[in-house]
Amino acid sequence: MSGHEFQSHFEVSGDVDHTDKSTNLTEENVQEMRYILDRYPQPRSAIMPMLHYVQSVDGRISPAGVKVTAELVGVSEAQVNGVATFYTMYKRRPAGKQHVGVCVTSLCAIMGGDYILDACEKHLGIKAGETTPDGSVSLEAVECNAACDFAPVMMVNWEFMDNMTPDTAVELIDKLRADEPVQSTRGATITSWKEAERVLAGFSDGRADEGPTAGHASLTGLNIAAEKGWSAPDPANLPAPEPKQEEQK
Repeated sequence: MSGHEFQSHFEVSGDVDHTDKSTNLTEENVQEMRYILDRYPQPRSAIMPMLHYVQSVDGRISPAGVKVTAELVGVSEAQVNGVATFYTMYKRRPAGKQHVGVCVTSLCAIMGGDYILDACEKHLGIKAGETTPDGSVSLEAVECNAACDFAPVMMVNWEFMDNMTPDTAVELIDKLRADEPVQSTRGATITSWKEAERVLAGFSDGRADEGPTAGHASLTGLNIAAEKGWSAPDPANLPAPEPKQEEQK
């Protein structure tokens, strides 16, 4: 690792691609977007789940999706565009059937995240931020997946794949492209990126309790406390704080 320098993988993806006017949105989809809107007391709060819904239908943030969202919420298209281009979970270009993210922030990088990303790029023949020509996989370099205790980590459609290596990453990609069953390390069986986006929009797929939600590393402290009989203080019966001593002049 001598001489290795950490690289930032943040890239400016630009605005929504307004040259591609295609959309799969139907009146039935618009009705479901109205259902999302009705769940929020403040209409603007519905923008983010509605954009996830647009992605579940169009595979990206489409101009038509931006327009419908703006009309339903009662804001300008520019305001919706502002949200869509601020968060990296919203894609300006079509994502793949399976969306793979590789964490490359400090701890994951130290544990091999950069090598995993490099292996994925070479195996898929694309760079981070691109989608394979057959549309099967899109690849992203993620700045922290918030799972440092399982580094290096990847995500498939926002589901965790823990303690990865370049070899297991390539094996995972091959299974995804062959439509073989893939189980998240701490979550549900992998379906597709569009289906995951529909869940993020607020529609249950019945998989919320499928698979473990925590792993051994995250539970270590809890397990030690149970073995030793430790417990947190009763907040209703905390000891009185010691009186402060006056400073001597």
